[in-house]
Amino acid sequence: MSSASAAQERGVSRHRRASPRRRLPGVQALQARPSRDRRLTLDWKRIAAELDARGWALTGPMFTPEQCATLAALYDQPALFRSRVVMARHGYGKGEYQYFAYPLPEPIQSLRMSLYPPLAWIANRWAERLGEERRFPETLAEMLERCHAGGQARPTPLMLTYGPGDYNCLHQDLYGEHVFPLQAAFLLDAPGRDFEGGEFVLVEQRPRQQSAPQVVPLGQGEGVIFAVRERPAEGSRGVHRRMLRHGVSEVRSGRRRTLGVIFHDAT
Repeated sequence: MSSASAAQERGVSRHRRASPRRRLPGVQALQARPSRDRRLTLDWKRIAAELDARGWALTGPMFTPEQCATLAALYDQPALFRSRVVMARHGYGKGEYQYFAYPLPEPIQSLRMSLYPPLAWIANRWAERLGEERRFPETLAEMLERCHAGGQARPTPLMLTYGPGDYNCLHQDLYGEHVFPLQAAFLLDAPGRDFEGGEFVLVEQRPRQQSAPQVVPLGQGEGVIFAVRERPAEGSRGVHRRMLRHGVSEVRSGRRRTLGVIFHDAT
């Protein structure tokens, strides 16, 4: 995904805004109730435990192959996006991504809104364990209001596409002072069928130890929820912070597309 600083969006091309509702014919195929219910009935107890233990957790399948194809097709509709980034121009890797414009397409908006409340509960548990005074609001609307009041008003959900030889350098998606500590990425293509390589990688920095890489086994239509910047971890001296960065290894063949959902906006 995108790099931590606001400088990542310099030099990107701008696209025109779409109509306010953005209910496109292809998008309506994503409104089937099973997919929406799946987002609301995830095993949050398991997800919270895995996030506590290692800083990431899989959602299980959330989109059918047909829904993945419909989502991936959004990339070719420039009216939906506010900017496009060619990664090689900025030293971020190879490949490209586009940030959605407001208002977000309905399936992206619903996904962002439905995932936020349980993640806010986890985020506040983390803040308490780390001894922080800050707390995150219960709703996405309140979180975005906080961002916008602080000058972070540009939407951050994005779609990324990689071809042969493309990769994404390790990074953090920060975008400004207000950072929600968890984010999600959803794989829209099938590993081994649509592409080879392109593993989602997390690297965790451990105090007084070597950094530890982790490869996340994502399947098509599945999401990974992971720490944006840091997580609490138990150590011999109590709770400490472990910093994380994420990226994508080189795609050896085929095409790999991803939907990224970030819950804070950008400056």
